[in-house]
Order: sequence, then C-alpha cells, then structure tokens
Amino acid sequence: MFSLRKTKHSLLAISAALFMATNTASADTVSKDAVLETYSNIAHAIFEDSVTTAKALEASIHALIANPSSATLNAAKAAWITARMPYQQSEAYRFGNPIVDDWEGRVNAWPLDEGLIDYVDQSYGTEADSNQLYTMNVIANKILSVNGKTVDASLITPQFLAETLHEAEDVEANVATGYHAIEFLLWGQDTNGTGAGAGARPATDFDLENCTGGNCERRIQYLTSATTLLINDLKEMQANWSENGVARAHLLKNNDAGIATIFTGMGSLSYGELAGERMKLGLLLGDPEEEHDCFSDNTHNSHYFDQVGIRNVYTGHYKRIDGRVVSGASVADLVEAQDATVNADLLAKLDQTVSAMARLKSRAESIEAYDQMIGEGNAAGNAVVQAAIDGLIDQTRSIERAVSTLGLKAIEIEGSDSLDKPSSVFQ
Repeated sequence: MFSLRKTKHSLLAISAALFMATNTASADTVSKDAVLETYSNIAHAIFEDSVTTAKALEASIHALIANPSSATLNAAKAAWITARMPYQQSEAYRFGNPIVDDWEGRVNAWPLDEGLIDYVDQSYGTEADSNQLYTMNVIANKILSVNGKTVDASLITPQFLAETLHEAEDVEANVATGYHAIEFLLWGQDTNGTGAGAGARPATDFDLENCTGGNCERRIQYLTSATTLLINDLKEMQANWSENGVARAHLLKNNDAGIATIFTGMGSLSYGELAGERMKLGLLLGDPEEEHDCFSDNTHNSHYFDQVGIRNVYTGHYKRIDGRVVSGASVADLVEAQDATVNADLLAKLDQTVSAMARLKSRAESIEAYDQMIGEGNAAGNAVVQAAIDGLIDQTRSIERAVSTLGLKAIEIEGSDSLDKPSSVFQ
C-alpha cells in the first residue's frame, strides 16, 4: 500500500480591508471571537465524545478477552465503528491547527503495513523495498531488529508501541498505534479484493485456551495497549481544547488568523485529503486497498462523517452522541453578513455533498461495500463515488469564494496529485 505525496495550491491574495465586527449575536454583527469560541467548544465536545466512545470500545475489548466468542468479537467491532463517528467529525480541525496536525498521526495514520503487527495471508508477500519491517510481526517475535539495533519486545506496552514501533525506521506505513491498528487486530486482513466481505479474524485469536493464529497472549497485550494509548491520546487532545487548553489559546491569539484556520481545515479536508487522497486515488487505481477503513469495510461511514464535520465547523453546530447540541456564532454568520448569496451557495453545496455521501453510505449498507464500488469496471459503483468527489471539489470552490468574501489573506489548501496531476498516479 502507498500514498502519493500531496501538493499545495494557494488562494489568490485578497487585498480588501477586513470588515469590522462587534460582540452582538445578530448575523450582521457577530464577532470573530465568538465564532472562534464556538469552533473551540465544538472541538472540545467532539474529542470528549471520542474519549467516551473509545472507553466503551475498551470495555467491549475486555469483554472479548474475558469470554472470546463471535458475539463478544462482534460487539467489540460495533464499538469500534461507533467510536469512529465522533472522531471523523474532528478531521476538519486538521491542516490549519498545528497542534492537531502534529498529533493526528498517532491516532488515525493510514495506510498501514499490517505485517508489522501480526500474521498475514501469503498473498501479502514477504518484503517491500520501502519497508524493511514489512513482515516483522511483532506479536510473534519478542526480539526485533529496528534500525540495525536489537530491541526487546517481550512486553507489548503502550510506551513500546508509541516510542519504539510506531513509524519505526521513519517509515510512515509502520503504523503501530491508533484506530487502524486496533481495526486490524479486531477484523484481520480483508483478503476479498473487490469481492464481498471484510476481514474475518476469528474470536479464537484472543482465546488463551483454544488459541488460533498463535501468540494469543501477546495479541491481547497489543490490543489492550493500543486501546489504552488511543484513550490517552484522545484525552490529550480533549484537554488541548478545554477552556484553558493550548489549542484554544493558540487559535484565539489572532482572530483573523483563526478564521483563516477554519477555512483552511474545511478546504484541505474537502479537496486534497478526502476528494483526492482518500477517494479519487483509489478510484483511479481501482484498488480495494486504497480505502480508509480497509479491514472493516467501514470506509463509507468515515467519509460521510468527515463531510458532516466540514459542515459542522461552517455552521457552528455539532450534535453530540447523547443528542445534546453544541452551537453558536459561526463563519457562516460572518459570510452571511458580507454576502448572503455566497453563504447560501456554500450552505447548499455542503448539504448537496452530505447527500452524495449519504447515497454512497446507503449503497455500502445495502448493495456493495466501498472497496467494491471503486473496483475497475464497476460503472455504477464508480459513479456513486465520483459524484461524492465532484461534490467535494465543487464545495471547495465555494469555500474559496467565502474566503474572498471575508477579505482574508491568502490561505493554502492541500492538493492531491490524483486531482491536480492524475497522469502522475500511473507513472
């Protein structure tokens, strides 16, 4: 598996004077500080929900370990899918907030070379030129060689995963922590290609008395350590967005820069990351491995909630897992005050893309999984994915118009070779 290097393109610098705003709540006088407070409050709520659902995942994993069965394994898988819902809505906070960007790789890095972690199917192969640890299988080996040095892996602890194994030898595909490492341990490899079915790891891979796959005790160590680490990492980011948190403080230092940060995250996730790296690349290659949640076949949900997250930050509205709503002044209010037509256009485009993602989600849940949709020769499935990509690209153009309307200085939106230079994908 691989990921193409991203490129950047910039919006044109806008020389118009920044408009003045006051602290009243009406749409035409909403303050930028109030907008940034709402944005920060939503971030805090999202990460708090992410911690809560990760703890529920941990409880389900403990139940699996105590009584390995198809029922307890399926419950752990369901808890993992639930845990993804709030987290994916946080991704619109990437690309503009350096504290989030520096942290994100610990919890959501992909794609991963799963042979680093556990046993793999023969079709996986035995080596990769770019990764000496491609089939190291830490679960099966207590002594490892990393960067030419002998490493004691007799205990698989959170510290070992974070400090020694994750991105070992500076290879990004050596993903040892986060949601996707846990996903692989729960589902195992998806060896179905563009055929139906996700990973099918048996519950007995966690059964100390009837162990399949070998090394069940160490597999349990890995799974519990990775889950503990995920919770700790999410708690760290929740604290960063608390009332006195460093991410919130950094954002509020300069309200014009803060507003630009919001649009940078929206645009970069919409265009380069989601439309490009996560969707168009896989569609161009027809490669079922090029999907975000490739072991669980949950990619449709991850894409859908990414788009919901983009809309959340624009409208200043987030529905929590318990049904409560966090809302307040938003960048939509700021745009509305300057040009109601531009605001209405962007709101409509965001809703249209949510609908396109909902159609993709519905197809995945009733007809075929996302990895089948992007398969070569699947005209109907390809069209559903392309429609969502088109929506993401179209809404990015509207995001650019909103930035221009507010007279913000130039921002940079992440690009993708799959969108900007598609021919290079095949070189």
